Parts: sequence; C-alpha cells; structure tokens
Amino acid sequence: MKGSFRQSMAWLHMWSGLIVGWVLFAIFVTGTASYYRADISRWMRPELVRVEPTDGAGLAASAERAVTYLKEHAPKARTWFIGLPQPDHPVLDLFWRTRPGEPPGHVTLDPKTGAEAAVRDTKGGDFLYRFHFELHMPPLWGRWVVGICAMIMLVALISGIVIHKRIFADFFTFRRDKAPRRSFLDAHNVTGVLALPFHLMITYTGIITLATLYMPWGVTTAYKGDSQAFFVEANWITTPRKPAGRTAEMAPIGPIVERAVATWSEPLERLTISNHGDANATVVAVFEEPHGLSHEHPQIAFDGVSGEILETRNGGLKPAAKTFTTMTGLHEAHFAGPALRILFFLCGLMGCAMVATGIVLWSLARLPKPGERSFPGLRLVQALNVGSIAGLPAAVAVYFLANRLLPVDLAGREDWEIRAFFGAWILAALVPLARPQRRAWCEGLAAVAVLCLAVVAADILTIPGHPLRASGGDPLFLWFDGSMLVLAALFAVASRKVRRYEAPRRERSARSERAPAPSSVPSPARSPARHTEPTHA
Repeated sequence: MKGSFRQSMAWLHMWSGLIVGWVLFAIFVTGTASYYRADISRWMRPELVRVEPTDGAGLAASAERAVTYLKEHAPKARTWFIGLPQPDHPVLDLFWRTRPGEPPGHVTLDPKTGAEAAVRDTKGGDFLYRFHFELHMPPLWGRWVVGICAMIMLVALISGIVIHKRIFADFFTFRRDKAPRRSFLDAHNVTGVLALPFHLMITYTGIITLATLYMPWGVTTAYKGDSQAFFVEANWITTPRKPAGRTAEMAPIGPIVERAVATWSEPLERLTISNHGDANATVVAVFEEPHGLSHEHPQIAFDGVSGEILETRNGGLKPAAKTFTTMTGLHEAHFAGPALRILFFLCGLMGCAMVATGIVLWSLARLPKPGERSFPGLRLVQALNVGSIAGLPAAVAVYFLANRLLPVDLAGREDWEIRAFFGAWILAALVPLARPQRRAWCEGLAAVAVLCLAVVAADILTIPGHPLRASGGDPLFLWFDGSMLVLAALFAVASRKVRRYEAPRRERSARSERAPAPSSVPSPARSPARHTEPTHA
C-alpha cells in the first residue's frame, strides 16, 4: 500500500472485496432468500395445507402421539425434540439425539394419526438458510469461513466509505449508457450507498451472532468451560438437570402441554424432553417469541415425572444477553411485518448487486488494451464471475426444479435435491472456462431465465391444487411463481443487453487510436478494413 491514506484505503477496498467476493455473493443471495425461509419451505412441501391454530387439547393429543412414536423408535435417545403443529406447518417434526458422533434422527408425523406424514422429503428453505452461515460445510468450519468473510466485508465497507469523496453525489449518479467500466462503477456506488445502513447493520450483526464461537475465551474462563451455566445465568435457557440414575415412569405429556398453553399467551412451538425414563426427567415447553426486536423465546420447565412446574423463563435477560438477542433479531428480521420484510429483501438484493458489480468491475479495469496480452489470472476471475453471478441463481432454480420433478418416494430425496444444486453450480462454473467471455455471460444469464421459467411450468403441471388449475388453491404458489417470472425477465433482459452491447463511439475511437498502425501491404489473411473492435460484457 503506497501513496496517500485514501489511495491505501482504495487498495484495501479493492483486494478485500475481490478475495472473498464470490463467497460473499453466495452469502448475500442465500441470506436474502432466507427472509422468506418459511414460505420457501411451505412451497417445497405442497402436500401441506395451511390450517387454523390448534387449541390446547389438540396440541396435547398431538404431543401424546409424538411421545408414543419416540418411545418405540428412539428409546435410547438422550433428548427428544418435538416440533408441534403450526398453522403454516401442520405436522409434528420429531428430532432425537443418541450419542456424540452419531447423526440425529428425524421424522415427520401426521398430528391427527401419529403415522408418518405423506410429505416429500426436503430441507426446503432451511437448506438456503443454513448455507447462508455454514456453506454446507461442517458447522464449525463453515461458520468460521463465513465469519472471516463477514469481517473482511466490514473492512471493505468502511474503506469504501473512506475513498468516496462524492458519496452523496454517487447516490444520484448512474450513467447506464457510458462504457461498461463506468456503468458498473456507478451501479456499484448506487447499490452500495443507497442501502449502506443496511449493509453495515447486516454485516456487523452477522458477526455478533457468532461472537461466542469466534471469541469463546471469556465464557470459558469465567465459567470454567461450562457453557450451559453461562446460558442459564444469562436467562437464555432453563436450568438443566443431570440424570438421577433411577428409573421412573414419565407423567402423561398431554396434561403438561395443556397446562403450558394455559400458562402462557404466546403459541407453543416445541417441547424438549430430557432424561426420559429417569427420575430427573424434564419437559421444557418453548413458546413463540413475542413480537419485537429481541430474539428470545419464553420457556417453562416441568418435572417429567410429577408434571409440576420447575422454572419459568419469561424474558428478564441480562443486559449483554439482551443486546445479543436484539442483534440476532435485527439480523434475522423475525419482527418484520410484510412491508418491512419486503424492504429488507430489497436491501438484500442491493447487497447482492453491490458485490456482483464490484467483482465484475475488478476484471473490467484489467482488460488488456489492443496489442497487449491478458494475464492468466484474469481469465480465471472472469470465469468465476460468471460461475457465481449466473451460476448460483441457476443452482437455486435447479434446486426448486428438483423439488418438483424428483419422485416423491425417492430414497434420500432431500440429499438428491442438494446434489442437483451443487451439480448445476459446478457445471455453471466450469462452462465459462471453455467459452468466450461475452458468450459465457449471454449463455449463463439466459440459462437462469430458462430455468426460472421451467420452475414455474413444473409447479403448474405437477401440483393439482395450484390456483391456476383448481379454485381455492394456496395463493403462495401464485406469489412464488410470480417472483420466478420476474427473475426470469430480469435475467433475460440482462442476457439480451450483453449480447447486443456495442462500445460507445468515443471508446471505439480511443481504442482505434491506441491500436498499432496496419501494414501498408495488407495480408491475405487479415485486411485492415475488416478490423473488428473487441467488445466485452
């Protein structure tokens, strides 16, 4: 880094953005989609029909069926997790853990019969949500990678603010008819400045939500490695109990659920049953978080043998814990209503555009002049740009398409959907290495448009209850298909723009002046009159 302070910041901004730009683009895209995580999950499980909220008696009966199933199929599990039916997810979600190193069990039940639900096996929006902060890697490694990228993103944002002499003028400047480098720079500035408060907030809160993973030493030292004691003292969880080592029959779960529903006004979301069959069995009822910024769930702990209330956690978080949950709430936007959620989504899209235009701008600034040779790294960066900016949306569309086209009873179906996602992404990243740059952009963007249209067609053709095929269908399908059509139109327009682009007259003239003069005797293989001006995306 040489020169003035602003020049040093420009160097830092450029290289910090490029090094992690492709990963940041994936984080922004999947994070933006996660604002509608529940809607995506419901769309990917079309067998589920939205129902009215279940009363206490209905929840109690469903919980009894869940415990009966777990006693039969997971008797040795240490902990049972029962996700109770909700209006937009009217099934029982059962998870259980046996021992460290073994994968947890999971099954979905019909709450009215206790039988396994006839719902297609899919991770739905949860895959995109977890990819946003784990990148489909082992959780510890994935979160570290995302955290490092988020820290670099914060550096890029702050250095970007420093180097902008005309930050307010850039807010209103977008020269779309100028040279590509100028147009992309203006687009990068506009999307960065317009949603700058959102970019700073989402990056900083994203780092804070995993702060105890990146800096665990304070908790480890103060609580001598007992992280549960820290969470209990912060009022995040109820006090866990160790097994007594004496067998005891559990109390019926139905009365416990009815008492929990009568005690608290918020909807009951799930139950956690620990040490079942032991004298110290515990049932923890976890309720939906109250509306507000803070991301905290009221909880009631019951004695699993007597059914008596042991402890109630109703807010009252310590200041540090309250700050942390508020940061988490800001990042995930659970508090947002429909209008505010749309605003968050649009700001997320601007974040995607800011990162995309930044990494494309780097390659445009290093295009060789006439008579110069391109360096090998530029070709790799250009291919990675196409593979990320066009490849990731194509992979998401293939993920949705696989959900509709794979057989419903296919074994390991959710894994095949994820394989389709990564297979499409790998293919989209490799093809640009073998194609001319402009053609790779045209084909990649056009492929995304076609795949989005294919998702809409598959949705209409494979779902008998689609509103366009049957009256009274769920309007969610129309909203989802409409969004895919908008994306298809945007990518189709972008592909057409790239294909028909011509360099501005002044740019062509300047390049012609810089080009070496032709020989006075034309070569039979190349005539000066047929000199063609190179263009690029």
